[in-house]
Amino acid sequence: MEYTLAVDIGASSGRHIVSHVEGDKLITEEIYRFENAPTVTEEGGVRTLHWDIERLFAEIVNGLAKAKELGKVPSSVGIDTWGVDYVLLDRENQPIGGAYCYRDARTEKSVPEVHAIVPFAELYRRTGIMFNTFNTVYQLYADKMSGRIEKAVNFLMLPDYFQYRLTGKMAHEYTNATPTGPVNAKTHPWDGEILGKLGIPVALLGELTAPATKLGAFSDEIAAKVGYKAEVILPCTHDTASAVVAALVFGDAPYISSGTWSLLGVERDEAETSDFAMESGYSNEGCLGYRFRLQKNIMGLWMIQQVRHELNDAYSFAELADLARKNPVPDRVQVNDQRFLSPVSMTEEIYAAVGRKLTVGEIAYVIYASLAESYKESLEALETLTGKKFTTLNIIGGGSKNGLLNEMTKKATGKTVITGPAEGTAIGNLIIQLIGKGELASVEEGRRMIVRSFDIAEV
Repeated sequence: MEYTLAVDIGASSGRHIVSHVEGDKLITEEIYRFENAPTVTEEGGVRTLHWDIERLFAEIVNGLAKAKELGKVPSSVGIDTWGVDYVLLDRENQPIGGAYCYRDARTEKSVPEVHAIVPFAELYRRTGIMFNTFNTVYQLYADKMSGRIEKAVNFLMLPDYFQYRLTGKMAHEYTNATPTGPVNAKTHPWDGEILGKLGIPVALLGELTAPATKLGAFSDEIAAKVGYKAEVILPCTHDTASAVVAALVFGDAPYISSGTWSLLGVERDEAETSDFAMESGYSNEGCLGYRFRLQKNIMGLWMIQQVRHELNDAYSFAELADLARKNPVPDRVQVNDQRFLSPVSMTEEIYAAVGRKLTVGEIAYVIYASLAESYKESLEALETLTGKKFTTLNIIGGGSKNGLLNEMTKKATGKTVITGPAEGTAIGNLIIQLIGKGELASVEEGRRMIVRSFDIAEV
């Protein structure tokens, strides 16, 4: 039996999902899981956030070894992670200063510097990428301002870095490059004019590679550690790009990839860089075949995740949803307000936003109801942008299991809500690998397999 393995790492956890094809269905099994969170340190008295890339890579290797232990050795492996974060490598291909977390505040100084050189309206017109303080272009300029970039010879997004560590071969996968900021939305490679104005060498960033490309086999060192050699095939290495591969969006139906972030959008053949798209907060991020996800970043379940941690994880997510159902309140917050990106205390920030203290159930209700309202507003803008009236909305990812939020979303949007698959990102990763191996002909064929293989429900 031939196995395929997806390593899917999010900002709060990672998982190894192994799969095989049985008849006309894709059978999946989670074989390894680990926690993830940024580490908080101080640099010159300033609070900084980094990812522990050495620990993350060790967990990747542990999960690969687990596949051997279970007798489910994969023929191919692909890694996806969240976007925008990266590693700079020196001449010996060693990381320079680790990897910053996108929630770090260092771009507060670089954002105005970048916009003074290239106004945001020009950035958006050329790249179609919506403004976020954490976009890679601002992080790279922060590295230029600090001098960190001076010793850099190579630049790798996190999944590209981990796949390099597995194979010894470098690639810069297209879908994960697009949200960085300086990829041209019309021609698809890095935008040399933007980078030139900012003084960031195009050569540092490397030539872009399409998903489904075979990168190479495990190095001898990795093979010795895990007990086998597998081929690394580039999935859509940006987790949302992989998730949308698994979305049941036949035709023009919109999706929400629901997790730490909620990404709401539709697939398009060309980028939409109009003033209205920019004003509405819509971004154009890459898909397989140089198509685009016209989508909006919404804060997502990050807020409830942080509240839960601040309660010492005393409640499960199901218990928080149950408490929310029993404690409806009229208060709402703007979930995309910058104040919620990386507060010292999410609970206290919500109290401040609503102007009073809340019970645990009330906090949860405010978060879920505010998310549903944000989905409604974003979907209305998307209908105006596309000139289409949508009837259905497919929610994928871990958040698709939140029954209360699904109900609130249906009520707020008036759409038929279809939920699943819950492990959309890993499944999309697997589908792209199967395309790379020639076992599937297209994403559409993969989506038909998903319908046959997984529980899909209507709210």
